[in-house]
Amino acid sequence: MKTHDEDRNKALSNNLEHITRIDANPETFTIGEVWKDYLTASHLGWRLFVRDISAQFRQSYFGYIWAFVPAITTGIVLSIASRYKVINFGETQIPYTAYVIIGMVIWQTFIEALMIQINTIIKSKDMIAKINFPREALIISGFLLTAFNLVIKILLVVAVLLWFHIFPSAVSLMSLFVIGALLLLGSGVGIFLAPFAALYQDIGRFVTIASMALLTITPAFYSPPSEGLFAKVISLNPVATLLVTSRDLITSSEINCSINSIMFAFIIAILTFIASTITYRLSMPFIIERING
Repeated sequence: MKTHDEDRNKALSNNLEHITRIDANPETFTIGEVWKDYLTASHLGWRLFVRDISAQFRQSYFGYIWAFVPAITTGIVLSIASRYKVINFGETQIPYTAYVIIGMVIWQTFIEALMIQINTIIKSKDMIAKINFPREALIISGFLLTAFNLVIKILLVVAVLLWFHIFPSAVSLMSLFVIGALLLLGSGVGIFLAPFAALYQDIGRFVTIASMALLTITPAFYSPPSEGLFAKVISLNPVATLLVTSRDLITSSEINCSINSIMFAFIIAILTFIASTITYRLSMPFIIERING
């Protein structure tokens, strides 16, 4: 008797056979061609997403409990450090534990958006090298997986708000647009790095170190300063702007970032995604050649 996994793999193979008959030119990068390939690859991207979700549940006993653990653990540890004055994280408009958990959930979403794109390409190296299909399917799959994980994390955010008796207004729904821009930015950086990460393991190590450095200038767990050089550095960090703004909207707090900073962050996110998509398409022939070589 066939298992569900066999059925899914057969359906995925049928999709691949259909897609490979489409004349896709990875070196073409006009906006029209890019959009056309995204539409062509959308169904295959969905099938890859379903496959990856199924694999996550099969390979983890605790499933999506792990989506909550990092933010909750960080929140508890830093709350204890703040309560006993071990470290001064500044004054916050809401209870500090809620402040840091929500901040770390948003930060984790950004990092996941970046890493999922990289890991998707690395896992699919053999398929990329052997089958001619719109590689945008891998981007779509990674984007859907990040969005699915975000929905799971939203449940944690809602639970935290209820626990600390924080009742946001309807304006909080605007945070979804800001988080969407952050997801777009993270995915864009991941798409840019993914082809190189498929060839060089150094990229993964670089991302780990760089993300730790970026976290220090992103107010996920501390209150952003209002003046000084450090405040200027943070204001130029689009990740910090999008994270702080989304957290302020979620908790209906006073918006700390200026409209100009928010617009700048949105523009950077969109341009990063577009530029990375072009780089991704241009690099594919080279990547395929190196993998086959």
